[in-house]
Amino acid sequence: MNIISTNRKSSYLYDIISKFEVGIQLKGFEVKAIREGNVNITESHVTIKNNEIFIIGMHIGEYSHLGYANHDPLRDKKLLMHKYEILKIKSKFETKGFAIVPLKLYFKKGKAKIEIALSKGKKKWDKRETIKKRDIDREIKRSMKGN
Repeated sequence: MNIISTNRKSSYLYDIISKFEVGIQLKGFEVKAIREGNVNITESHVTIKNNEIFIIGMHIGEYSHLGYANHDPLRDKKLLMHKYEILKIKSKFETKGFAIVPLKLYFKKGKAKIEIALSKGKKKWDKRETIKKRDIDREIKRSMKGN
């Protein structure tokens, strides 16, 4: 598994409930641009339209050796999932407070895959607790390293 891009803000902003590995419907030059690392998923989100699932806001930059063809770097890309999985996610997604966020983009056996998560937004006090917990863990690691 070759990780290309991660969404580090997702664990801070959301409580992750369940994770799914899905494929992405891409064009050839988009795959080549992703292999070069010209991709960003931090500002993207996932939505469901007509029982199909799409990622919106995933930025794929231009491929360096692209000739005449232009492309829209922010076009909506269809995600490839089984229908029963989409319907299972959709029932939770329509509940208030739930969101589907991308976690990481990677290649697996030559195919571009994205890990998405059904998640619930954190409140302000949850975010503060996360920061406190991270600081405490950091202090513990420092003290253990000193011994």
